[in-house]
Amino acid sequence: QVLSLPIVVIVHGNQDNNAKATVLWDNAFSEIDRVPFVVAERVPWEKMCDTLNLKFMAEVQTTKGLLKEHYFFLAQKIFNDHSASLEDFQSRSVSWAQFNKEILPGRGFTFWQWFDGVLDLTKRCLKSYWSDRLIIGFISKQYVCKLLSTEPDGTFLLRFSDSEIGGVTIAHVIRGKDGSSQVENIQPFSAKDLSIRSLGDRIRDLGQLRNLYPNTPKDQAFGSHYNSEWWEQR
Repeated sequence: QVLSLPIVVIVHGNQDNNAKATVLWDNAFSEIDRVPFVVAERVPWEKMCDTLNLKFMAEVQTTKGLLKEHYFFLAQKIFNDHSASLEDFQSRSVSWAQFNKEILPGRGFTFWQWFDGVLDLTKRCLKSYWSDRLIIGFISKQYVCKLLSTEPDGTFLLRFSDSEIGGVTIAHVIRGKDGSSQVENIQPFSAKDLSIRSLGDRIRDLGQLRNLYPNTPKDQAFGSHYNSEWWEQR
């Protein structure tokens, strides 16, 4: 006899997300010679980082994986800790409950449900943008404000929405005549939105967006993603 790969039986499509979480956890963290159905309840955060990275690259079909700063943001989210350093997180372990049982503070979904939404959105609509490193993605709204607050008017970056599953938003600087700055976040775009009009064309249309952070003119950064008819009209 041999153990099969993990299988989860579901009776409705709304159970698919939780089923994928169970299969991912089992595949990544079970021991080869284990007792059937026995999987670790807690795993080192570093192992979780490797798993999320491999899953992201495989699902999106990209060679550009997650970076150190992405792991830091994800650790802050899953542990609900914004005071720890990157080194502090490296010695921690994460539980199944934190991964896909406990609802994130102030939200209506778990960490995995949120991350899986990012996977789906990136795979369907943002693969080329991610592979060209045009999307920072995994970054908090608070840190975005810190990055952009000293930048020129019209500087922007792209991040995955914290409040919505499967959304990407644009944060940009508005600088007043008195020199004061304000960072605004545009309503997140979903996969449905981006299937109607691509992210590149939406960025092109928004006149208040000028330079992709830190200082790349938007036409230079996103020009290859614009609708070809626009270039022909120019």
